[in-house]
Amino acid sequence: MTMPGFRVIRPSSVDEAVRVLADNGPEAMVIAGGTDVVPNLQMRLFAPRVLVDIKGIGELRGITCNDRVGLRMGALTTLTEIAEWKFVERCFPVLGSAVRSVAGPLQRNMGTIGGNLCLETRCLWYNQSEFWRQSLGGCLKKQGDVCHVAPGGQRCWAVWSGDSAPALLTVEAELEIAGPGGRRRIPLAEFYRNDGMNRIALGRGELVVAVHVPVSSAFRRGVYRKLRVRDSIDYPLAGVAVAMKVDGQGICRAARVALAAVNPAPQLVHAAAERLEGKRYSAELVEEIAHEAIRTAKPLTTSASTPVYRRDMVRLFTRRALEELWQTRRGNGEKRAG
Repeated sequence: MTMPGFRVIRPSSVDEAVRVLADNGPEAMVIAGGTDVVPNLQMRLFAPRVLVDIKGIGELRGITCNDRVGLRMGALTTLTEIAEWKFVERCFPVLGSAVRSVAGPLQRNMGTIGGNLCLETRCLWYNQSEFWRQSLGGCLKKQGDVCHVAPGGQRCWAVWSGDSAPALLTVEAELEIAGPGGRRRIPLAEFYRNDGMNRIALGRGELVVAVHVPVSSAFRRGVYRKLRVRDSIDYPLAGVAVAMKVDGQGICRAARVALAAVNPAPQLVHAAAERLEGKRYSAELVEEIAHEAIRTAKPLTTSASTPVYRRDMVRLFTRRALEELWQTRRGNGEKRAG
């Protein structure tokens, strides 16, 4: 598979990158690590006239953290850098758990946190070669007028298949975005539109600069559970991220649950925070939240699993994560549940 023809521009600053993106509009595409963009170009899912290579912009690199403002990760920080930074594992374990699950070592070495948060949505009908798509008349997301996953509707159900986004939703992350009008910060939850086609809230000329996690979210217990066919390379068929703050008496003081790969956007299970806060562990409460996760998930058929199976795994992952994070050691011989 060959790529379409394009011109490469390598800006040296954020302001220059914004100008190039604004000047070229929809004919421009950003590339950083390239682990998602390059295969999509090879399959002719996109045909940009200008490819904006941002790897040379130093401002977009690096991780910093302090007690006043919390964690800041430049958009070009690689997933490997995040996974290997001991501060992340100690203070934001749900994020470390999620990024370690992404593909294999090569992809984590190349892939960036900004790129992972801006992934294209995926589905069986869209993520195919140009020849394959043309043979069935395309799809609603590309060259056609029907969603083959849900033919009766007018909505694209391509799913969000990134791993870092649900983890960052559970620690109330924000995005720093640069554009022609200056810089702005928005909650990560407002960045996703739950639309398989119009997936993220980036305007013309805008670029993700950094990810911010508030210090108030530090030291929450956290874990990310992921369903996939193989333990490396494959995208998730379902993902569940859970972060909790539990006091010494076993009372939940804060909790957030988020899902991936079962909707066109990463989704918070909104009922979880309200129902868990101030409560002690009980099997009934955990099962109640697991059922809320099922109600939030809207998985559709893929080549590798059925919607029923994926919903069952969302429930199982949610229950296991809550049990693992909530149960505390009460004696030398007692193990944490999980």
